[in-house]
Amino acid sequence: MSQGENPTSVAAVAWRRAAGARERARRADEAADTQESLAARSGRDVHLRIAATQRRIAAVHLSSAELQEAYARRMAAWSRRQDPRPLFMTGVAEACGAHSAALTLVGRNRAQLAVAASDDASRAAQEFEFILEEGPVRDATECGDAVFATGPRAIERRWPGYGPELTGLGLTGVIAVPLEVTGLCIGALTLYDPEPGAKGYRTCGDIAEALTQTVLLGPDPDPELYGGTDHRDSVHQAAGAHSVRSGLPVDDALALIKGRAFTLGLSTEAVALRVLADSGELP
Repeated sequence: MSQGENPTSVAAVAWRRAAGARERARRADEAADTQESLAARSGRDVHLRIAATQRRIAAVHLSSAELQEAYARRMAAWSRRQDPRPLFMTGVAEACGAHSAALTLVGRNRAQLAVAASDDASRAAQEFEFILEEGPVRDATECGDAVFATGPRAIERRWPGYGPELTGLGLTGVIAVPLEVTGLCIGALTLYDPEPGAKGYRTCGDIAEALTQTVLLGPDPDPELYGGTDHRDSVHQAAGAHSVRSGLPVDDALALIKGRAFTLGLSTEAVALRVLADSGELP
């Protein structure tokens, strides 16, 4: 959502998307009812398997509807003069029972392509993963399974470089669940400081599937998450500019930008803007 967009209009879009998701959930439940009736009459297990699949599809659409409704309520109540613009990922964090949440899309080499975060803490956590190339998102996307660690010792032991930076942000628990499409991992949903118990882990998986199948993709997608997605455009532009200036490969130029950001205690975007302002020269 751009600064000029009317919050009421954006809320209306979210309500429309929620209504569409609820309708798709209803149709999937009806299909499941039909299959269960066929199973009762025929005794064939195949109908029960189809019904289970339809129930799962309905649950995914319902989760998507609830996320859209939560965002619509935030937008309807938002005053641009009093508070920061609501972020879609804030509702994701709340739905999962976590302090913070981030959605990260990755390329074939597991490098971050885009990030949407719920707050400054999750944004900083993703920035450290981007710079250090180590952390729960990279592990979850490489192994294709959920990754979790609780407590400073466990986090710092698992990720010697990234772990101390994460706990330095005051975050002491993390869960990352891969985002998968027909066997291809496109990223991960990460929760920071999830509530104790099974809710965080189970709900994170459900929400990850809803985000993948109905929000990022699906019949009414919004991969920008209402303008909350950062594609790191300036960072990649700066890497290209420094590559031209130095004669280095773009990947090496990007690595230098990351290293300079970490050394200076700045974000990669801040360093990138300096590079672009200085004709490709590193600060």
